[in-house]
Amino acid sequence: MSPSKNRALLVGVSTYEDKKPPTGVPGDLPAVDHNLTMLRRALLRGGVFDEDSITVCRSPSQDEFNEALHSAAAETDGLLLLYFAGHGATPSSGVPLFLQMRNARVIRGGHTVFHGAVKYDDVQTVLLSSPAERIVVVLDCCYAGNAGVAWEREHEYRDKRRVLLLMSVQANHRIDAGDPATPTPFTAKLVQLLEEPGEWSFRWLSGRMREVMAGQKTMRGEPWVPQSRAEPGEDVLLSARTESGAVPPPRTEPAPLSSRPSRLLKHLRHLRHRAALGTLVLTLTAFAFGTYGLVALVGSSPACAPPLELRVLTDPDLKPMVTSAANTYLTSEENTDGDGCRVSGITVYSARSADVVTALREESEPWQEPRAEETNPQRDIGPQADIWIPGSPAAAQRAEHERDTNPKAWLEVERQPLAYSPVVLAVPTTLPVADQRTGRKLSELIADLRGRADQAEVRRSDPEFADSALFATIGLYDGADRALDVEKQLDQPGPPSDTAAQLLCELPRDDAVDDRTAVLVPEFLLKSGVGCDSQRRSARTAEYPRNVPGLEPTFVRVRWQDGDLDRAARDAAVADFRSWLTDGQGRDAFARAGFREPTGDRLLLDGSGPAPGVLPDPSPLTEAAGRNETETALQAYRAAHGPGRVLFLLDSSGSMASLWDGPSGGPGLLKQSLGGLGGQDEYGVRTVADTPEGDRYETLLPLTTHDREDAVRRIDQAAVRSGADSDPHAALLGALDDMADQGADDRPQLIVYITDSGDHDRMTGGKLDEVLTRAESAGVPVAMVSLRGGACGAGKPDARIAAASGGRCLDADDDIGKGLSAEVERTGLGEDQ
Repeated sequence: MSPSKNRALLVGVSTYEDKKPPTGVPGDLPAVDHNLTMLRRALLRGGVFDEDSITVCRSPSQDEFNEALHSAAAETDGLLLLYFAGHGATPSSGVPLFLQMRNARVIRGGHTVFHGAVKYDDVQTVLLSSPAERIVVVLDCCYAGNAGVAWEREHEYRDKRRVLLLMSVQANHRIDAGDPATPTPFTAKLVQLLEEPGEWSFRWLSGRMREVMAGQKTMRGEPWVPQSRAEPGEDVLLSARTESGAVPPPRTEPAPLSSRPSRLLKHLRHLRHRAALGTLVLTLTAFAFGTYGLVALVGSSPACAPPLELRVLTDPDLKPMVTSAANTYLTSEENTDGDGCRVSGITVYSARSADVVTALREESEPWQEPRAEETNPQRDIGPQADIWIPGSPAAAQRAEHERDTNPKAWLEVERQPLAYSPVVLAVPTTLPVADQRTGRKLSELIADLRGRADQAEVRRSDPEFADSALFATIGLYDGADRALDVEKQLDQPGPPSDTAAQLLCELPRDDAVDDRTAVLVPEFLLKSGVGCDSQRRSARTAEYPRNVPGLEPTFVRVRWQDGDLDRAARDAAVADFRSWLTDGQGRDAFARAGFREPTGDRLLLDGSGPAPGVLPDPSPLTEAAGRNETETALQAYRAAHGPGRVLFLLDSSGSMASLWDGPSGGPGLLKQSLGGLGGQDEYGVRTVADTPEGDRYETLLPLTTHDREDAVRRIDQAAVRSGADSDPHAALLGALDDMADQGADDRPQLIVYITDSGDHDRMTGGKLDEVLTRAESAGVPVAMVSLRGGACGAGKPDARIAAASGGRCLDADDDIGKGLSAEVERTGLGEDQ
């Protein structure tokens, strides 16, 4: 077997041909030239790439880049690394991302065209045509995080897992290139990490990049947070620099890594002394088996037949614990026959809890035999499970409720859960301690926390992803009038973390945030910890809400139609693993992780005592979640975070004539903001001007969903009503009343009033008071957007209306386009994926 070939293609565009508005890029990027020199040197010292395997492209044209990319993809069968630094650009919708080459030009019209630029989606397609075993992409450009959309919607699951993507900044953010005499800030830190002695993997590097960039700000003035995408369990070695700094001999294998790289690296070093490369690659294949979670089968005697493989699907919060238990079971006596051979192997994997429930209830047929690209649980969740361990029996009840008429899967649910862990409000010990940690509703605990520490924040992970977050949501919504109001009170910038463990790992990126943020997580994590350095995390004290159901891992046997060829052997293997989990060492695995007894007084399973911050007997502990309350909470959460509704009021009175045309005019700003709305979002447009018939406003677009191109054409047809005045009092009252009537479904809503504020003298005294009173009671934020300066000054009507409604005031002294787009993005779902 010939050695695998690694290749690195380093692309940096520092000079551009067209820098003049309106078609040119903002300017040259001299810092990028330093990036290429320093990154090439760091990769050589890392030993994964040699001189012949690194190609540097300085300021290529679009055609030159495409040729280099195709060549690198075709010639690599080991590790393929693509690095790009330069200008990045997106249309107003935010997708796709375009990488701008030397000859880039931007043509704006009905829709934006990027000439001389390469769409990242196309780059990823070319990379996936490569025979490379692993593909790493590093993007250092504005809007780099928008590339995550292309990675997430990649349909070929087995191809997608080859790609590991590191993006310099979160989506829809621009970044500063820094000093022209030095590398860009992101690449400077990247090189610094790669230069450190040791063996560094993609996951380690991406995690460290988020830490070392903490404190930096994007062009918006918001935290600069590098992003990454990789399938669970996927990793790859990127550098193995010696302590002496000497360049090690180049590696010829891509070295895929498990989720525990240090253990595997020791194994690789051992194998390198006793095996030829061909054997090494075969062994690596076994270790890389865990696309869904690594439970290795390496080590069985050659005389043994391959063990029967059990597929265990579990809740994402439970996956580390279940994987650890399965690893222990594999080498236990209970899983070994009289000849010393393993009886069964186990693959542990996880997926979004809501997706698993939907698939088992409605999509078992395409799960067994996928027929359509849009519905393929084998791709989106994983293989057909033999065992499902959800976070509670309620998940299984939801999966069995109103099932499809032709199910291919059946569930056998154990009556008694495997263990129990309450969902707690974990408060940093840096904040004052509560006098009463048990017996109160979650809303009372949060109010008390904020009362004794007004800077305190509260966060929760994604209720659609893991059951513990859904249970926390039940408590948050208990007694609240609107889920949307509750969600606004959570201090979660951007999308929520997928799991409770991920949430705990993300907080230490900013020590100040970590020290003031309480999190809703399963209690067991306060003992077993999570996959990040516990020494860097704030210690926390658990508070126990009485209205939040606890986590109850439940054993569910999944049977499939026509899956009975090895039924007896598979049933026996499942029964043995279940018995081990409930009566044998499996109980010890739950104890070590910090779980409690599943019934009775629910004391901690571990007799050694509670972890710091945990109460040994925090009665009363809440009973299991029910199907109805979990479904109700999930529906309310989806409504609060689902499709939005925006009503635009466009001042079309005569005073707007000089502020009407062009991208910065009233209609132009409105059209730009539509990028934050997608096909599921509802929006409408009213033109505000007095008519001869006595109307104060007219409907240009009804409040419903729209085709974007049709909506833009209708807006382009709007015109100023020469000589007419506007009546902001009547327009705002009408909008607030109509939106309040629409708001029964609790979806995100927004009113946008684009005006020159020229007729606001018609809204004074009692009329202004009436608008302010209605704005306070309607529960709909109003974005007042004035095309004149000074309208948002203290005490001005625009500022007072925005404040009364909980909205935002923007005037000509601000970047109106950016600010308005941000407000609309927060309300809508954006372009359909």
